[in-house]
Amino acid sequence: MEPAGVAAAFQPSEHQHIRYNPLRDDWVLVSAHRMKRPWQGQVEKPSEENIPRHDLTNPLCPGALRAGGEINPDYEGTFLFENDFPALQPDAPDPGPSEHPLLQAKSARGVCQVMCFHPWSDVTLPLMSSPEVRAVIDKLTEIMKDLGATYPWVQIFENKGAMMGCSNPHPHCQIWASNFLPNEAQIEDRTQRAYLREHGIPMLVEYGRLEEERKERLVLANEHWLVLVPYWAVWPFQTLLLPRRHVTRLQDLTNEERDSLVSIMKRLLCKYDNMFEISFPYSMGWHGAPTGCHLSEDCSHWQLHAHYFPPLLRSATVRKFMVGYEMLGQAQRDLTAEQAAERLRNIPEEHYKLRDQGPSSVK
Repeated sequence: MEPAGVAAAFQPSEHQHIRYNPLRDDWVLVSAHRMKRPWQGQVEKPSEENIPRHDLTNPLCPGALRAGGEINPDYEGTFLFENDFPALQPDAPDPGPSEHPLLQAKSARGVCQVMCFHPWSDVTLPLMSSPEVRAVIDKLTEIMKDLGATYPWVQIFENKGAMMGCSNPHPHCQIWASNFLPNEAQIEDRTQRAYLREHGIPMLVEYGRLEEERKERLVLANEHWLVLVPYWAVWPFQTLLLPRRHVTRLQDLTNEERDSLVSIMKRLLCKYDNMFEISFPYSMGWHGAPTGCHLSEDCSHWQLHAHYFPPLLRSATVRKFMVGYEMLGQAQRDLTAEQAAERLRNIPEEHYKLRDQGPSSVK
């Protein structure tokens, strides 16, 4: 114990502090000492492992009937279709002028699509072959280019696991394209633009180089990509996927960068699954420079990146909740980004299902 009147030396793993997130222009409270408290809160059900490979009652399976009355083709690779219950539609009427500054409304038009990664329901990206994952990336790139020709924002995202609101275990993602920039896109556009103007280098280009040099939050690296736990991470094992080269949009990746992306994604997702030996839940999505009417603008302040937000904290059944102080004050986390990165680095990259049962049990 320190003598009376003598302040203890600051240790980020022991003492609470706040960290700045320059990408969102906000702060997160880090309280690593809270990991010592016993957990008496909610315990989640473990994720389902015994999923049928093909089930005609599952609306995402080949040959299945969807809620809108369409029958899926007997697809063998990726499968793209219009969401049967879209949040955005292309022909919604304009709400007209707002009657009061406190009661504003603007038009919201767009399209919502679903893309299945694979015809089997019992595989996920880390268990798919590299050519199969490359086909997913190529198709997403094609979609981004096609929808981005018209819409200012195209959001690719994957919700994996019931814990993150995914209602169907079949491997898939969603694509929402809109005639407006969503809140997160507006924030990242503003902060990255301001950083380039002040420092003369894109924020995430400089940040990637800084983290690669320091290494304490670096999880994975290859010739073209970095995976790190951001200094300002909110979710327990949140990661940021960054290209080494300055590239603004997914469709600007080279063939070699796409191959490297396949490799590093599979390595990261195997680590996630191996952490608690379950199909690890997360929400993830790609952010890049706006498209549509912004394609002719200078968007060099942007750097392409993907966010992974996994909720699990202590075990396969104990998750992080964003409630109370997080909703009314600011985000808070219970372990440091450095602790999370070290744990992820030390996790094997061979998937536990392949290690324990052999490849024949999956493919």
